[in-house]
Amino acid sequence: MNLLLTGAWAGAEAQIPALEAMGHRAVFLQQEQNALPCKPAWVEGAVCNGLFLHHNLDSFPNLRYIQLTSAGLDRVPLDRVRAREITLHNARGVYSIPMAEFTLAGVLALFKQTRFFLDRQREGRWEKRRDLRELRGRRVTVLGCGSVGTECAVRFAAMGCPVTGVDLLPRQDGAYVSMRPLAELDAVLPESDILILTLPLTAETRGLLNAGRLAMLPAGAVVANIARGAVVDTAALTAALETGRLSGAVLDVFETEPLPADSPLWTMEQVILTPHNSFVGDGNAARLTALILGNLRDASEK
Repeated sequence: MNLLLTGAWAGAEAQIPALEAMGHRAVFLQQEQNALPCKPAWVEGAVCNGLFLHHNLDSFPNLRYIQLTSAGLDRVPLDRVRAREITLHNARGVYSIPMAEFTLAGVLALFKQTRFFLDRQREGRWEKRRDLRELRGRRVTVLGCGSVGTECAVRFAAMGCPVTGVDLLPRQDGAYVSMRPLAELDAVLPESDILILTLPLTAETRGLLNAGRLAMLPAGAVVANIARGAVVDTAALTAALETGRLSGAVLDVFETEPLPADSPLWTMEQVILTPHNSFVGDGNAARLTALILGNLRDASEK
């Protein structure tokens, strides 16, 4: 297969000999927005992230295989990919561990008032807090029970939290006390002390956590969003934090990225805010390379 590799796969160039040993031919493009190093008609497969945001999918007449370096599928024209029956792989499982660790760390930082103590350390002030919370026993709901959500469930369960899953395709899974269909979300929200969002952004999930659903959460609940910003109504979330309806939020993704400088979220003491960074981990490169080579090895054997 003729492969176009992009810089979205760190170390791609070093893997070209391994790909050639499988029978593939490869060219490399560092920046996906730049001109292609080959004719589009030459390309039969692509390993990329946002390539098709800059180059029209329809200009690749022989494309039959796409491997994304991201877990999300929202950067490819899915309707056209499906219409042309192009094989599509994402980076399922590659980023799940660091994202789950980030979420647990963020929630613990809120419960243990980490920001307060770091500020006092910088100031050289010895000052206690008597309002630290325990995580054990808090009811956790994971909305989106794929690889990321399940890694979150494993970690929160290990901390003594009963974890309920909500998913489009519920199943039996030992990481969860139970898993409910998305249609039952409204019944689960009042029992969710911590709500973790890990579901993909689709027409069905856009704005899913709106003002009405935020109001269904118990007073003092915490929301963690490591999915996509547009899954949440930002204005409604901001209002729920400002009024104290929610006790805190762990936010790595936003409807508009970068987050506008005038957003009130920047200065909220009860918000852990990061710039779409939760996926970063020192094990990612090895996991991604193993996944890509495995998928391409399977493709070469067909």
